[in-house]
Amino acid sequence: MTTLETAGPPAEQKDLAGEFQDRQTPMTRIRNVLHKYPALSPAVVLLVSIVVFGLLNDRFLRVENLSLITQQVAVVGTLAIAQTLIILTAGIDLSVGAVMILSSMVMAQFAANEGAPGILALAAGLLTGLAAGALNGFLVTKFRLPPFIVTLGTLNIFVALTLLYSNGATVRGSAMPGLLTWMGTTFPVGPVRISTGVVTMLLLYLFVAYVLGKTAWGRHLYAVGDDKEAARLAGIPVNRVLMSVYLSAGAIMAVAAWIQIGRSNAASPNGGVDMNLDSITAVVIGGTSLFGGRGSVWGTLLGALIVGVFRNGLSLAGLDVLYQTLAVGILIIIAVSIDQWIRKVKS
Repeated sequence: MTTLETAGPPAEQKDLAGEFQDRQTPMTRIRNVLHKYPALSPAVVLLVSIVVFGLLNDRFLRVENLSLITQQVAVVGTLAIAQTLIILTAGIDLSVGAVMILSSMVMAQFAANEGAPGILALAAGLLTGLAAGALNGFLVTKFRLPPFIVTLGTLNIFVALTLLYSNGATVRGSAMPGLLTWMGTTFPVGPVRISTGVVTMLLLYLFVAYVLGKTAWGRHLYAVGDDKEAARLAGIPVNRVLMSVYLSAGAIMAVAAWIQIGRSNAASPNGGVDMNLDSITAVVIGGTSLFGGRGSVWGTLLGALIVGVFRNGLSLAGLDVLYQTLAVGILIIIAVSIDQWIRKVKS
């Protein structure tokens, strides 16, 4: 009895497991930060790239050159928005460039050869992009085919349709109504000149960033990309979300086609073939995980700018285009390696 009365409260036991988990190395902390803010690493890479290329060549930081980079990035940056939506769902689209070219040829041919007004030609191009996205989405959701295989097949289909429809002929801007080439119009903003296409691209980024971050559709998209089965069990209509993503991507590709016509002042069936890979490059370098469920469109914009800065900076340095492609390839491998490392973060 005396022992019970005189005994004090039990000594506090240390949570050794919790204390062990709290011990984080500097590299672990960096990995956690990069996992929480996917756009941080591409922002650092972009800043370092600008400083390095600026030191290597004084022409790089001139206003005219920076303006040129932004205009060059407009088309790939817009396509990369569509690619981001699809990769966030753990898919990939190899046909984005082909869809853009097909949509641009439909716009141009419909206006130049059929005499359609610009607004109808744009509508025809938009419908073309939506139809292409619907085909990809249907094959992925209805037959449960891997997006990589589906879009590899439709890539060839859309390229063939473009050549058959256009007979391999380029349509010049002079043969089209002014509305179709309007995206190439530039205007001064302080000391730089910005094209309407660049402004349209930035507005798309703002809109898509809002949708992904502030709407139920955006949350569902991330959930589907993170774990389709868990999303299905949570009551999310997975196939409906996937179809809406491919349709949205198709519409964005049609907008990219409009920007491409304005940028080149023409519609060519052979233009922009490499943009399929360039869009994937921008997304991957921008920190969006190829396994889905993690990333942001702002990271994609930074990735597109990084690609533009590298190509421009290496060109000013007098390096052959092959070395530019080599540099971009190395960037992709580094970005994927970093993504694999970041994915080891335990939630």
